[in-house]
Amino acid sequence: MSGERTQSVIKRIIRQVGLECAAQGQSLSETLVAFMVKAIVLDPRNDFSMDRIITENDTQDLIQLCVTRLLDTTNPSLSTIKMQVYFDMNYANRDELLSEQERVLEGKLAPLVRDITESDPHAQEDMENVYQKIITYTLLRSGLGSPADIEAVREVTAALQSVLPQTEMITFISLSKKDKEQQLKDLAMLVSGIRLYNKQCQKGGSSIDDLPDILNETILSATRTLDERLNSCQLLAYRYTALLESMQEDPHRHSQLHSLKLKEALFNVRQYEAFLCILQSNTITSAQEVESLNVQFEAAMMVLKNTVVDKTSIESEEVFPLFRELSKLWTSFQDEMLLLRFLTNMANDLQQFVEVQSQLFPEEMLTSLLEGVTVKSDKERIKETMGTKVNASDFKNQEWLFPETTDNFDQLLIQYHGFCAHSIGVKGITLRGNPAIGILKHKEKYYVFSSKEAAYLFAQDPDKFIQLNVEKAKKYAELIQLLELRHQFEYLVPHAQARNANRGSLKPPPKCDSGTQTDTHILPPTIVTSYEWNEWELRRKAIKLANLRRKLTHSMQTDLSHMRRENSTQVYLPKDAGTQTKRDNSSNVPKPQIFLKGLRGGPSPTTHMVTVDLTRPLDET
Repeated sequence: MSGERTQSVIKRIIRQVGLECAAQGQSLSETLVAFMVKAIVLDPRNDFSMDRIITENDTQDLIQLCVTRLLDTTNPSLSTIKMQVYFDMNYANRDELLSEQERVLEGKLAPLVRDITESDPHAQEDMENVYQKIITYTLLRSGLGSPADIEAVREVTAALQSVLPQTEMITFISLSKKDKEQQLKDLAMLVSGIRLYNKQCQKGGSSIDDLPDILNETILSATRTLDERLNSCQLLAYRYTALLESMQEDPHRHSQLHSLKLKEALFNVRQYEAFLCILQSNTITSAQEVESLNVQFEAAMMVLKNTVVDKTSIESEEVFPLFRELSKLWTSFQDEMLLLRFLTNMANDLQQFVEVQSQLFPEEMLTSLLEGVTVKSDKERIKETMGTKVNASDFKNQEWLFPETTDNFDQLLIQYHGFCAHSIGVKGITLRGNPAIGILKHKEKYYVFSSKEAAYLFAQDPDKFIQLNVEKAKKYAELIQLLELRHQFEYLVPHAQARNANRGSLKPPPKCDSGTQTDTHILPPTIVTSYEWNEWELRRKAIKLANLRRKLTHSMQTDLSHMRRENSTQVYLPKDAGTQTKRDNSSNVPKPQIFLKGLRGGPSPTTHMVTVDLTRPLDET
């Protein structure tokens, strides 16, 4: 009961914190407030516990701490958490985004589709009104112009007349509602394909944008922007890492830089880097898709031209599939345009969460702090450790994986987002691990390290350092998502987000009951099929073999047979024939009936046989 009461109190605290922040001019989402409240409860330095009843004093202290943290706009930790919540609530992969776009489009067109499919016109004027609605639907569905564009409406009308003349509207009206909806989609595709072909032939399509060229320019611009921002945030990460390492090596610099929020700033740019890498990967995928679509579109257009050229008439079964293919490819172009706009907007929106960097650490300040400090990039650090490798024989109870001895080495799921498993909890620094040193497999999880020394230290007691990393994430809540530790902090899920299905990375992974089936016989079967336990069956086989041993098969070839070959002939079979007479007639011959009497003997010793002829005369028959 205490746990349920604590959760109820936390919900009330979330509402109170949101109201107080709003009163001071900061309108924050419930998800962000909930995450901050539970992050403060989780931090051991605040001395809160989820297992005990929270008193009224605890409640007020917690509210005050949350409001203070949420209003501290100069704290990189808050900016990182805001960035994570924003990305988690707004990012969607390709399939999710395209399915959502299709759902939105269907929702916008639903009233128009309903008017078309549910109408039952009888007068000519009503029939023309439905036809005009079909033109509007076709134009809106394709996205190739606006209903306010007279030229676009004229082109759609002409194309639709060639596919669905007004004289065939009676047939369309007689269809069922489901068939009408499918017919509308098919008409939209055909009309779009016709307009695209006409544009290629320079016979119209002035309102249709040249999407392939626009996409190529958009991809170049998006790639260039993402590369610049990624390089910029990586440079900041390298600088912050160098300063943090110098603090640990020099006590004087530690006292000088201790007040600066270097760790929070490092976590902020590392998280920004991770999100930019996701957007960059999606942009590269989109660029590859656009390149493939360009080739397919040009090939489809060439096939269509070769089919239509120099022909006064052509069968619809031959040309309609080509128009549909053009429309599908153009829709894919539109989808890629939507994806690129989404990625560009996401990259622009994420920029606001790293603006605190320029306020806390201006360029002049960073330059002065880095005097005498060597700044190394991730690639340089990895290059320095390429010649070192863990000696697996030094660890009897540990399993080490290396590139040359492990299949699918690059596809292993590395813990802590690829950062060194030792430096996080010990130094509080996120250093990129080098898999070439060796990957430690511990409890079915894989860990990488930034140096051979760090690998040896971690391998001596992995559970200890894993717990240190968890404790570090409790102090810096932004590490939960950055290091992918959500499975260890499932109770930190915001209430609002827990209700949002299929969304985001702050939510714990979904769970379900599952089962596996193990083969009864893993090894190949070794059953001897010739084995017999029945002695009578063995006896039968023995007799059979004995009989076979006494039988010989001979074959020979003679001078008359060695040159022979198989011959075959073909004949015409006699056909059935018949004759017809004027009348049917028949005769009946008497059957002879002759009996012998006295064959069995009699009283006298001599047998007297008498022949009796009982055959009827011929004239009596």
